[in-house]
Amino acid sequence: MFGKPRKTNQYRRKGRNLIATNKIKPEQWYISNTEAKEALKAKGYDVKQIKKIHSLKHQVCISYWDAKGNICSSFFSYRIFARWQEEAQKLIYTCQTLKEWARLNYVMKYEFAYYHYPREMEDALHAILENHLCVLKVTALQVVLQYF
Repeated sequence: MFGKPRKTNQYRRKGRNLIATNKIKPEQWYISNTEAKEALKAKGYDVKQIKKIHSLKHQVCISYWDAKGNICSSFFSYRIFARWQEEAQKLIYTCQTLKEWARLNYVMKYEFAYYHYPREMEDALHAILENHLCVLKVTALQVVLQYF
């Protein structure tokens, strides 16, 4: 029911999230009305119909009609969309060396500490990071053993 509290410090490292490092560029995504509606419903909003979607660099502005007929508008993180998880997974799987993986892991730790991720998404990304680390270690070990 209750998620773990986020660890935040007063000092935030600048440019250390996936968007600022240009690893994910969500402002270029085309977010459909059904995709936005599904994401908002998953967050607990009572959405009847999407009115307008405006993509910005770090967030998306969505205007919608709720079940009572009111027009609501708010800014949402791209992290609420399933596409964010897909993009993060692609980033993890494209790491070819332990050094690349370590850099990405550093950014992902920042992401998890400072941004709210749905519990399932955070757990899945943690598992994928750990599994890919194991794969990279085995691959590196095989390369080393080949030379002997």
